[in-house]
Amino acid sequence: MSTSTSTTSTSPDVDVLITGAGPCGLVLAIGLARNGVSFRLIDKADEAFQGSRGKGLQPRTLEIFSDLGALEGLLQAGVAPYPDTRVYHDDGVGYDDRPFMEKGNANPSEPFQGPLMSPQFITEGVLRATLAQAGSGGGHRPDYGHELVSFEQDPSGVTAKVLVTATGEQQVVRARYLVGADGGRSVVRHQLGIDFPGISLDVRGLVADLVIQGEPITRDVWHTWKTLVGPVSLCPLACTSLWQLQTVAAPGEDISLPVLNELMRERLGRQDIVATEVRWASIYNMSARLASKYREGRVFIAGDAAHVHPPTGGQGLNTSVQDAYNLGWKLAAVIRGSAPETLLDTYEGERRPIAAAMIELAVGYLKEAKEGGNRKRGREAQQLDLGYPESPLSARLGYREGKLGAGNRAPEAPCRHKGGEATTLFKLFRGPHWTLLGFDVEGSQVEVPKGSQNLHIYRVLPEGGNSDAVADLVDDGGHIRTGYALAAGDWVLIRPDGYIATVVSSQEFETLISYLRTWTVC
Repeated sequence: MSTSTSTTSTSPDVDVLITGAGPCGLVLAIGLARNGVSFRLIDKADEAFQGSRGKGLQPRTLEIFSDLGALEGLLQAGVAPYPDTRVYHDDGVGYDDRPFMEKGNANPSEPFQGPLMSPQFITEGVLRATLAQAGSGGGHRPDYGHELVSFEQDPSGVTAKVLVTATGEQQVVRARYLVGADGGRSVVRHQLGIDFPGISLDVRGLVADLVIQGEPITRDVWHTWKTLVGPVSLCPLACTSLWQLQTVAAPGEDISLPVLNELMRERLGRQDIVATEVRWASIYNMSARLASKYREGRVFIAGDAAHVHPPTGGQGLNTSVQDAYNLGWKLAAVIRGSAPETLLDTYEGERRPIAAAMIELAVGYLKEAKEGGNRKRGREAQQLDLGYPESPLSARLGYREGKLGAGNRAPEAPCRHKGGEATTLFKLFRGPHWTLLGFDVEGSQVEVPKGSQNLHIYRVLPEGGNSDAVADLVDDGGHIRTGYALAAGDWVLIRPDGYIATVVSSQEFETLISYLRTWTVC
């Protein structure tokens, strides 16, 4: 049983119990830690994941990692842009080099113009290091070898039974909320009885991280061969000297070193590509599935527990990270008492349609690959244009046809403090607070909320404006004005997760105050 009508009033051990310490669970834990919310993060595995499975970090995810303080660690680890794809001709000798990703034009609104490659074990290591430093106390870490066995919920919380696999000890954990970030075979989803409809894609994928002897192929491109049984690719893994092998698994095939070497010899017709070590390998059935709902009472699911994707397009890990980013600030706000419980209802409404769209995109890429195509990944894969315009949190008050508005991602913009120090909007957004920007509002007869740590307010002086005007920021270069399509007297409210809540003129300012009173305690 996963639900109960009991009125248990046991005090919680933690505010949130998270099961699953992959990227989704780690990002959720970081978000809670920096909000001062207590949590416990458990994972049934005996140790951290050591494979490269999800290796692509899309631009929107990089923005999230920057906000959480993890980006610097990734850059230090050596993450790099994706290399071009080298597609060999049928003779195995000639080839064509093609860009993996369509490159956008650099602009101040979007600091990242393409995905970066980071093997999943590198990404998770950086996230664990970030988690250890998060919050005022720091020292947070996952509890490996701790398996969620069962749980019951009541009106005031969740009581979970956790097995310590090394000793057989069974612990009882009481939490206000439970989040299942425990993968495609989620125990939490199963115990809640949530349907997981979708399709099997009739493809058994094989992925392996290999040490390859010598340098028979160059590390500056992603090598791909078309074979009778399907494509074979060898991708140089950034941050490492490893290669990721991707292909279709044969019936009964195993993933031992001799078998993988024989597979490459047979399918590639080459004797010079020889693996000397298998660091990690997996055979898996590709499928596309989406949970029928993301919440039951005080229990949520996120990441692969809520949606699974084929690997084409690099959407699974990225969509999972953004689930956690969305849910984290909302849980924290409700637990801290700075938002109504109805805020939690917006999680499924915002994130489930995004997952549906990303699954459809990844399935489309897979179909093209099966048919022999190799389309470049375009802007649609970067997740910068995804948003929540239909959400109750998106107050579409002003008429802004064709302009950025409520529910859209809030753009980056370089600017400077009135005192002269250079900064950017993303630096000012960093943290768990809301942000209110008033553009050229000198003389506006509005009463701005004061005294709340949950709301940061900046009056923005336009480029070339009156230097004696009361302002906090100067829009040197006009990037705030152009990026947000603002006119004098406009106010922009930014959510803690970097999406626009609303844009209003000074004449509509009272509606903004009403919004704040509805969704926050300011």
